[in-house]
Amino acid sequence: MTTENAPNIPLGVPTAARMYDEALGGKDHFEVDRAANAKLYQVIGENRVRSTALENRRFLGRAVRYLSQECGIRQFLDVGSGLPTARNTHQIAKEADPGSRVVYVDVDPIVAVHGRALLADNSTKIVTADMREPENILDNAQVNGFLDFSEPIAVLFVAVFHFVTPAEDPSRIVAAFRERQAPGSYVAISHLTTDGMSEKEQQGWYAGFAGATVPLVLREEKEILRLFDGYELVEPGLVRPCDWHPEDDGSPRTTSLFGGVGRLARAS
Repeated sequence: MTTENAPNIPLGVPTAARMYDEALGGKDHFEVDRAANAKLYQVIGENRVRSTALENRRFLGRAVRYLSQECGIRQFLDVGSGLPTARNTHQIAKEADPGSRVVYVDVDPIVAVHGRALLADNSTKIVTADMREPENILDNAQVNGFLDFSEPIAVLFVAVFHFVTPAEDPSRIVAAFRERQAPGSYVAISHLTTDGMSEKEQQGWYAGFAGATVPLVLREEKEILRLFDGYELVEPGLVRPCDWHPEDDGSPRTTSLFGGVGRLARAS
């Protein structure tokens, strides 16, 4: 873990990483995170919230498997990775090539603390940084000493941009990474959406994250699609995550999210 430019996360405040861990049935969260999720469960329904988290997680797994096995990607930058849980990015990538390299990045320092077991080999690193300041990731010595940006890299933004406000400009963040990527690189994005979501459910999501370290921003499909500007969307395009290269992996089906993968065909 690097402490340079590390964000300060107040104690006693729920974080997206720990709330996500709780929704997935993990153990690396606190009472404040359980209380925040309880607000979500009360308004939206516990099954729907947990299904949304699991659908997103299954999308991540299928995307990484596709990128590593079908596209030959051997470098992954998992931005806003959250806490370690079963079937992590590096585990899936290594099934295609044990030499695959993965850097996990998250704003919550507890991710690095609980992820130290991932550093048992020399092909995985964890960096504490805020994706809203992409240069702190792209110019990070650990990242640049570990990943070769002259070769294709897959950047993963899985369920993170709904924590980036319009003023913080998620398209700007994607562009910063895209400009460093070599041709043949990829991006994977999933995002909570208002499309197909009732007003009551929208208010439930907002209420659940009202006291968290970052606000929640729900977006329409067309807004999420714009995040792929500069990339060519891989078939089947921007779809519900359960419909992206579906497998018999136990993925729930919800209308809470959109997900997709894009390829950088030429220098931007």
